[in-house]
Amino acid sequence: MIAELKCIGLLGIDAFLVTVEVDLSLGLPAFEIIGLPDGIVKEARDRVRSAIKNSGFKFPVRRIVVNLSPANIKKYGTIYDLSILLAILKADGQIENVDQESIFLGEVSLGGKIGRISGVLPIVLSAKKLGFKKFFIPKSNTEEAALVRGISVYAVENVKELAHMVSKDYESKLTPEPVTEINVKSFRSSSDFCQVKGQYEAKRALEIAAAGSHNLLMIGPPGSGKSMLAKRISGILPDMTLEEIVDVTQIYSVAGELGAENPMIIRRAFRSPHHTISIAGLAGGGSIPRPGEISLAHNGILFLDELTEFVRNTIEVLRQPLEDGIVTISRARSSFTYPCCFMLIAAMNPCPCGYFGHPRRPCVCSKKAMKQYLAKISGPILDRIDIHVEVPAVDFNSISSNDGENESSDIIRQRVINARIIQTERYKNIGISYNSKILSSDFNNFFALSDEANKILKLAFEKIGLSARAYDKILKISRTIADLEQSETIKEDHVAEAIQYRSLDRKYWLRS
Repeated sequence: MIAELKCIGLLGIDAFLVTVEVDLSLGLPAFEIIGLPDGIVKEARDRVRSAIKNSGFKFPVRRIVVNLSPANIKKYGTIYDLSILLAILKADGQIENVDQESIFLGEVSLGGKIGRISGVLPIVLSAKKLGFKKFFIPKSNTEEAALVRGISVYAVENVKELAHMVSKDYESKLTPEPVTEINVKSFRSSSDFCQVKGQYEAKRALEIAAAGSHNLLMIGPPGSGKSMLAKRISGILPDMTLEEIVDVTQIYSVAGELGAENPMIIRRAFRSPHHTISIAGLAGGGSIPRPGEISLAHNGILFLDELTEFVRNTIEVLRQPLEDGIVTISRARSSFTYPCCFMLIAAMNPCPCGYFGHPRRPCVCSKKAMKQYLAKISGPILDRIDIHVEVPAVDFNSISSNDGENESSDIIRQRVINARIIQTERYKNIGISYNSKILSSDFNNFFALSDEANKILKLAFEKIGLSARAYDKILKISRTIADLEQSETIKEDHVAEAIQYRSLDRKYWLRS
């Protein structure tokens, strides 16, 4: 007897159709799984055998061959367990009327319970594109799948229940309507910009970075508040749209970082890996490549504190992701591509001792030590960080002040939202939403400079010796500053402010 069911396999967040074929034949009892399965898929033999017996069915005493087609693509994970089990029961005639247009997903336990799996959201999204509309998935995965519209999701808890559902009663387990709107208003951070004393220039730079999704580097001595400022930037970013939530949740689903308590990601990520992180931990990798920190920060923030303490090769991995917004991990038989469109916020001390330029504590670093320290950050990486801002030591008057004039995060956030609305409307026909993502070829279409602004920009390019990338960054930052002021034209003061955010490399990296 031969039976087959459809399933979906995963390569990263990319899914592909898999046909689960089962052949029961005479001969010595055996149970084989072919079709390039990995070790976890092969272990399904023991899980499925025990689950069938402990759910009140008879395990066929025959030669069983399960083929996962196409056989030239590696199969990973436990997502095939349920399809294999049902196909065996169908081939043996113990279950009939199994819908060929349904997708069955889930890990089975030895006792017949159907457990949570990773990657349900990208699987359902891909299967929907292939024309499938009915999905039988573990109960703990249903809220995740409900992010997809136009499908029917059936929650199953054990094999007995599933056998009853496929033959008699579908609709009793149909999940609620798909999610169309998510309320995130209750998730405001308790860390507010109004709590930060002084550091007005740094707060202004963070506002500009948030408004245009620009990368930012803060340089300052220990205790100046760099980490504190970075952690507050989440409070001035707009809420994620439903489309962004789906994109991010896909990545966390594949990474196995969703659970019954957090079935979807509704807040922008703030990822802050330790400086000992490996290249695979940052960019993604492993024998079965999983998303790294840069992908888990998608549509959010990647904060690298003590940037110079990271291994240089690890930092260099950021070059291509910062430009393209994707990272591809290649293996012998396949490649995995993950999105990684994030804001990079980095912080570092100005020198090894941390006190270069400090008004009260002298720097004790030699010139050689300074060069070695700063050389950890290469020119190409520095060029890809749009905004460089100095965070000086806070004086006593600023830190002890109670003038109450500090703006709250809500006020700053509203300006950021207004600026982003302008950008979304401006770029709606070219598929981007932020000034930081626009290509230089489109500058003439969207960047209108006043004559005075153009003169200042030309003078800066000639006198400072800007690179082509630095020139582009200044124009993008100027556009964001103009958007914060709701000005259609980039003016002289907008360019002048943008230039100052590209001058710290002259003070540190190019210092004689």
